[in-house]
Amino acid sequence: MLWGFFALSRIGRAAPMQNSTTEPSPPKAADAPLSHGLKQRHLSMIALGGVIGAGLFVGSGAGIAAAGPSIVVAYVVSGLLVMLVMRMLGEMSAAYPSSGSFSAHAERAIGPWAGFTAGWSFWVLLCTAVGLEGIGAAKIVTGWLPGTPEWAWVALFMVVFCGANLAAVKNFGEFEFWFAALKVGAIALFLVLGGLAIAGLLPGTDAPGTAHLTGEGGFLPNGTEGLIIGLLASVFAYGGMETVTIAAAESEDPVSGVARAVRTAMWRIALFYIGSMAVVVTLVPWDSPAVVEDGPYVATLDRLGIPGAGELMDVVILVALLSAMNANIYGSSRIAYSLVQRGQGPAALGKVAGGVPRVAVLASSVFGFVCVVLSYWRPDDVFPWLLNMIGAVILVVWIFIAVSQLRLRRRLERETPEKLVVRMWAFPALTWVALAGMAAIFVLMAREPDTRVQLYSTGGMTLFLAAAGYAWQRSRARV
Repeated sequence: MLWGFFALSRIGRAAPMQNSTTEPSPPKAADAPLSHGLKQRHLSMIALGGVIGAGLFVGSGAGIAAAGPSIVVAYVVSGLLVMLVMRMLGEMSAAYPSSGSFSAHAERAIGPWAGFTAGWSFWVLLCTAVGLEGIGAAKIVTGWLPGTPEWAWVALFMVVFCGANLAAVKNFGEFEFWFAALKVGAIALFLVLGGLAIAGLLPGTDAPGTAHLTGEGGFLPNGTEGLIIGLLASVFAYGGMETVTIAAAESEDPVSGVARAVRTAMWRIALFYIGSMAVVVTLVPWDSPAVVEDGPYVATLDRLGIPGAGELMDVVILVALLSAMNANIYGSSRIAYSLVQRGQGPAALGKVAGGVPRVAVLASSVFGFVCVVLSYWRPDDVFPWLLNMIGAVILVVWIFIAVSQLRLRRRLERETPEKLVVRMWAFPALTWVALAGMAAIFVLMAREPDTRVQLYSTGGMTLFLAAAGYAWQRSRARV
């Protein structure tokens, strides 16, 4: 997601009090249900395209500049962590399909306050990201059309995607299908060209061998400190994979859809992220200014003599940003809807019409429209300000996922083992390994000045939401 790129640059109806073993509150019978308008082809492309965002196309350049060729190691380590998180989330989502995804799982496993905290913090994250992505997309278009106002493009993108999500879930699915197809096609073509160039089979190029991997300071030119910065860069670049478990609840077959998406996560991460980073650092010197200034993909394509590389990648990055806007409006509205259905938000957000929670879609789009004003009022410093709001929320969500899986797995094995369609590998050892990895990332973030503020901002917001969730449930219990 886009916040991975920018991380490198500088309430409702009464619900009874529940304990940690109580199932989440079911939806009211009178409520119209969400539609099941997403087809398997939509879900497959959402799963594929969800891992390809602007953080990969552009933000990875800063990680390469810090870590050098060892950025490949950073992406392998963080990729393994994300694989574990997705496997845990897939296990729970296949057993309990829900538009609330990890929020509903946290409530079921830990308690209402945990579902409240995980859900609303992720909602804030997605809503903020919508604004960031809209501004980023507008900057690309104004570069093509100088003199056009940036705020007008943000407004146009918001109207288009808010309208599409208001109409029907299949609109979201169709947009994401074609956006993902373009992104997957672009990176597949990049990998093919890069592979041919590395092998010396691309006309006009010579095989580079290991010159760029071992020269210019070696494989680890900036030592472990550079590798740490690259590791943090790679972790945040993976954000966005969770959307497929939210979308699966509105698919034709939620259980098999989640299972299939999770089982293919390993090769998708290995191919798109680790593979492309290996191609870049093999073909381009890691300390080339173009890697940061133009982006690693543009720098590589220019190195191969591909005409119009910059313009081509601008189109792909624009598509990645618009795809993320669409997915985040969808994901935030469904998280809000699920929270309300479980008695953890304003009842109005749970209203469904035409199979779509339209009030939740509008509420989730509000911040994007606020960014129209912000991009007009403070165009130069709005990005850092917004970034600090979302900080390290994704890591907090991952911790809730891991703790929830630890608790729910035993319950599933004891009560309904037939629901374990997807199983976490080497449980519980790898779950604990994942938790240790997340804790280590928090420590590393606290060491780096550029990420410390984000970490503290996220910590403050998480504590506030946890207290609010606890107070909310106590007030509902007294009603």
